[in-house]
Amino acid sequence: MGKFNFRLQKLLDLKFQKEEQSKIVFKKAQEEKLKAEEKLASLKDNYKKYSEARMFGTVIEQKITHNYLNALTSCIDEANIELNTKSENLEKKRKELVEKQIERKTVETLKEKQKMNFELETKLVEQRFNDELALYGYIRKLERR
Repeated sequence: MGKFNFRLQKLLDLKFQKEEQSKIVFKKAQEEKLKAEEKLASLKDNYKKYSEARMFGTVIEQKITHNYLNALTSCIDEANIELNTKSENLEKKRKELVEKQIERKTVETLKEKQKMNFELETKLVEQRFNDELALYGYIRKLERR
């Protein structure tokens, strides 16, 4: 019989394409957040390392170490702010991705339902055709007698 033709296939393709783009953007946001976390961890490790070493050395070395620790503290604060921003951005991108997936799945579900209806209709047409052939065969058989 006929071939199934989904009239909204272009829309489905577009939704799929937008979902893929959203996945790429989400992945980039995830990588940025990981980099921010690594940067923060590195700064905290440096702070811990030099805060333990601050006790030893000359007064000048201790003063330099103290200034460095103050600079590290401000960098850690900035890194925390950056990490929070990246986390918020990641959540925003995650919500967008989920929204795009829902939109695609909605159109995909519509396609599946239409395909099932088409297949059912095709089966019914074939069954009617087969029933008519059987009926004609039966009538011919009766006429020959």
